[in-house]
Amino acid sequence: MSRKSFLKKFLVWRIKNVPIQTYLMILSLITGIAAGFGAVIIYNLVHFIRDLLHTGISKEYFNYLYLVYPVIGISLAVLFMRYILKQKVGHGIPSVLYAISKDHGNMKPHNMFSSIITSALTVGFGGSVGLEGPTVATGGAIGANLGRFLRLTYKHRILLLGAASAGAMAAIFKAPVAAIVFVFEVIMIDLTTMSIIPIIIAAASGALISYAFLGMNVIYPIQNFGSFEFADLPFYILLGVLTGFLSVYFTEVYMAVGDFFEKIKSTRKKLLVGGLVLGTLILFFPSLYGDGYEAINMALHGKIDFLFDNSFFKAFEDKLIVAFVLLLVITLLKVVATSVTFGSGGIGGIFAPTLFMGSGIGLLYASVLKYIGIREIYTNNFVLVGMAGMIAGVLHAPLTGLFLIADLTQGYALLMPLMITAAISYATVRTFETHNVYSIQLAKRNELLTHHADKNALSLMKVKDILETNFIPVDKDATLGDLVDAVSRSERNIFPVVDEDNNFLGVVTLNDIRHIMFKPEEYDKVFVRDLMHVPETYVTLDDSMEDVAHKIQHSRRFNIVVLDKGKYLGFVSRANVFSNYRKILKSISEH
Repeated sequence: MSRKSFLKKFLVWRIKNVPIQTYLMILSLITGIAAGFGAVIIYNLVHFIRDLLHTGISKEYFNYLYLVYPVIGISLAVLFMRYILKQKVGHGIPSVLYAISKDHGNMKPHNMFSSIITSALTVGFGGSVGLEGPTVATGGAIGANLGRFLRLTYKHRILLLGAASAGAMAAIFKAPVAAIVFVFEVIMIDLTTMSIIPIIIAAASGALISYAFLGMNVIYPIQNFGSFEFADLPFYILLGVLTGFLSVYFTEVYMAVGDFFEKIKSTRKKLLVGGLVLGTLILFFPSLYGDGYEAINMALHGKIDFLFDNSFFKAFEDKLIVAFVLLLVITLLKVVATSVTFGSGGIGGIFAPTLFMGSGIGLLYASVLKYIGIREIYTNNFVLVGMAGMIAGVLHAPLTGLFLIADLTQGYALLMPLMITAAISYATVRTFETHNVYSIQLAKRNELLTHHADKNALSLMKVKDILETNFIPVDKDATLGDLVDAVSRSERNIFPVVDEDNNFLGVVTLNDIRHIMFKPEEYDKVFVRDLMHVPETYVTLDDSMEDVAHKIQHSRRFNIVVLDKGKYLGFVSRANVFSNYRKILKSISEH
């Protein structure tokens, strides 16, 4: 029995015997487990590479190998993509958002393993990025390809993709609650009865796989932190404002560096420029090496050793003011190192850099407060809350920031300050940035799905898919008799006027000739050029459907011509746009 025949019989059996909700729960369990194993593999692979590279290296002095390690890792990742995979590997979570927004929930099969390999090389060799983005992309690809293989509908593929993303996120961070919130808040899966159970199952199964192979301990173990005191409220409010502005800084620098590297067309030049900048940054500030988890853990315990380990500044480790300056500089430079890693070709995620900056600003803020003697405070409280504030600001995900930090550290006693700082940070950054760093590029290209079903339906429509070509073109020098002959052969009441090179000149409608079309004596006297008119608007294949709908509404036309650099292609009609809109809206809506 062939694979196709077996699959067909299975699908028929499933429809008859297994309700769709039960079926989705089973599939979400499978994808959650698979995503969990993906997280375990990527985590162990990165640590294997890192341990291999650091064997015998002392932490007491700076090491010039930091100048070349990141370049080697990124180069290996680029070579893998270029010569082995022969395809680009998307940047983690943005690739998942793109699959949902513009690719009907499809992700290429290679994403099930390519993100693991390229990110392990990037981060293992010191690229200043995290592992969560590639892990989510791996999980998302598993869910998307399983859904496509099993012929699921669009809305069910999206649900499975979201469930797999939750499983991956839960596994890499050991934070199932935060993973569930993340999928609804960032991946933008609609919160419905149908979707929440599969996503919970996937998150739980992914976390359990991680517990089984990586242990039950949290990533950032911390036990001694103080409870919330009302007297600290002003300090948490100010921290929310600080993390909000730092999030704006993060987004602007990330976009500016990305735009700079986009202008460099040569892969070799990108590696050369990026490698030189990144290697120099890490040589002078070794704590920028890799995902920064060790530095975050030290910050959580109020330690500043990571500022001086392997550093040129080792001789100044007893100077508190130097430590303050270094902490500020490293916090600000982390996003530069992260952006350069991406720009030069590396693959990774921005969760870890965001947490790194949050811990840095939280530690600096608390240390300065203690230094000037305003109030005796718990330093690690502000480190934790600073991390939540940065997640809320950079990702525009206050709930994810709140529950992620609480999950990672088991710090639910700080729920109130986490809520306050996350909310204020989010409100601050939203004043300046409409979209988060994941979605800003997609939004610029009108490729971003939102929680608005009507906009999503328009986003999924393309002009080329609703292009109508059953119109009979006529020449401007044709006579009225030629035009009447075309009318007798056409099913439409509009006729595009083109020249011999198919350049669009105008249109003639049935209304334009109704008063003379039954006067044979005029057939050889009147020409199309005398009857045609140029419409006030047109669309192109690159126009978004939101723009098309806007043009249809304001022109009050039933048909609008579609052009490509002045060449006639066809028309889009009001009726066809509305019909396809209704069809897609139905396909993406839940029962």
